[in-house]
Amino acid sequence: MKRTIIILTVIWGLLFPAQAQNEAQIKQQINQTAAALKTMQCDFVQTKQLKLLNDRLVSKGKMCYQKSDKLRWEYTSPTSYVFILNGDKVLLKNNNRNDVIDVKQNKLFREIARIMMSSVVGNCLSDEKNFKTSIASTPTEWVATMLPLKKDMKQMFQKIILHFNKQKSMVSSVELIEKNGDQTLIELKNIRQNESISASVFAVH
Repeated sequence: MKRTIIILTVIWGLLFPAQAQNEAQIKQQINQTAAALKTMQCDFVQTKQLKLLNDRLVSKGKMCYQKSDKLRWEYTSPTSYVFILNGDKVLLKNNNRNDVIDVKQNKLFREIARIMMSSVVGNCLSDEKNFKTSIASTPTEWVATMLPLKKDMKQMFQKIILHFNKQKSMVSSVELIEKNGDQTLIELKNIRQNESISASVFAVH
């Protein structure tokens, strides 16, 4: 019995440092890819699963990102809606009205905007101040599960799950698990990197 405990202790000590080291290597590789990313453009499909209604809502759109503080998130179907983050300003635009928000004056909105951008780019895995992160590996992808640590985020999300394509070290999909049980899956498609983007795409006015 004593010998078995010693063997298990040795195995435990060997496995978990290796796992921690592996996660550190994965984070480093993903962060290096994110650091080299100047611009990113893609299409997306967003599927929201409503727990209470047992219903699925599917939306489609386009996303544009420019390092380090510009993001355009545009829904094209079934309705038209645009979210633009440019520095400290956010534009919310639909068919009827435009609203400009100063994120410096809204702490929660600032956090949501920051997490939204960093999740899409994939450079949020080292955010130990706001999330406890664990990484699992499959043959084709890395799956990072992020548990919020701050009260404001806990009130919104149970967890955020990022799926990374191993070959590209880039995010391929994002899962948002809300506190009420609703789930949102965002799948990124036709990703293009480091192509020129017109400044008008991120105009906030």
